[in-house]
Amino acid sequence: MKIALSTIGTFHSFDLARELHVTQSLAAIFTGYPQFKLKSKQLPAHLIRTFPWVHTPYMAFKRKDILGINVVRAWEQLDRTTFDRHVVRNLPDCDVFVGMSGSALCSGRAAQRRGARYVCDRGSSHIRVQDQLLREEADRWGLSFEGIDLRAMEREEAEYAQSDCITVPSSFSLESFVQQGVARQKMRLLPYGVNLNLFQPNGHPEDGRFDVLYVGGMNLNKGIPYLLQAYQAFRHPRKSLSLAGTPSPGFIASMKRHGLWHDSIRVLGHVPQVDLASLMSRSHVMVLASVQEGLALVQAQALASGCVVIGTENTGARDLFDDGREGFIVPIRDPAAITERLQQLADSPELRAQMSRSALIRVQSAGGWRDYGMKAQTIYRELMQ
Repeated sequence: MKIALSTIGTFHSFDLARELHVTQSLAAIFTGYPQFKLKSKQLPAHLIRTFPWVHTPYMAFKRKDILGINVVRAWEQLDRTTFDRHVVRNLPDCDVFVGMSGSALCSGRAAQRRGARYVCDRGSSHIRVQDQLLREEADRWGLSFEGIDLRAMEREEAEYAQSDCITVPSSFSLESFVQQGVARQKMRLLPYGVNLNLFQPNGHPEDGRFDVLYVGGMNLNKGIPYLLQAYQAFRHPRKSLSLAGTPSPGFIASMKRHGLWHDSIRVLGHVPQVDLASLMSRSHVMVLASVQEGLALVQAQALASGCVVIGTENTGARDLFDDGREGFIVPIRDPAAITERLQQLADSPELRAQMSRSALIRVQSAGGWRDYGMKAQTIYRELMQ
């Protein structure tokens, strides 16, 4: 069985590609990243097919806010459609084509015409549900959001319809598709793995303090205002909150206008993965208050580092750990629930330590990317029967 992968970025697709290469199943992986950015991916160069001419400038240009929404959307449209056409022109012989949603409609059709199965890999909720949740967030916080580009939504929904099956990383994502009318039998649940060699305990939280960590982007998806509200209400004489990620333009100013910014908050910017395990190990808890995710991979990384996680129902947390055992699962948009769990962990160091030990056991038994690759190949083989 030969499998070709397509992802305009990198995401989890390169983790899957490595596992497919181990079993000699990888035909090629297509990406919008340039080769020099992929040296750490541990794949032979001849299996990586790059088309960086539109995507790399798009990613490198940091002041998209000055271009205007129409220019940015036109650039995004050009990025995805030219990449998709490049894959069509260069698609190798394969039995299964796995395309990341948003840039694989034409290539998926081309693979099917050549007798292959087309798997749409969606790393989030159904795009209509995503759009609805983000619109609600913008209204709640008075932020500017024009909605997801209609062309992008139509392209994704065409991919959902065209594909032979759709893989998603969490039960939350799967149910969002069913709610939007996609047949349940077309859906496949495929939770992400974690690099257990990289993410393992590397340090301990400092006694007498309570250090809260957030890892990820700072945008409407991530529910940061609810985390900030919870942090304000949480009581501890030596508390801190570290935000590992890059804020979107105007984000911090907006939070200050809402009275949600605190002097003890640190914005760390982008933190390389090699440094994340230590940061997670030294934190008392990681909080992910997202209103919309597929499955937040940082949760598995935190658990593997011995860091207790508080995550919302919409982060895919239920596919990673049990509420009250390895972490806590709370409703979306409920800062009081986050505050309650933060206080519980701060007031009961023994409980936090026990949950940390349980987290290590749970994530190690779940397996890493090797297990993910095996589950993916099982899905692909069943699809070919």
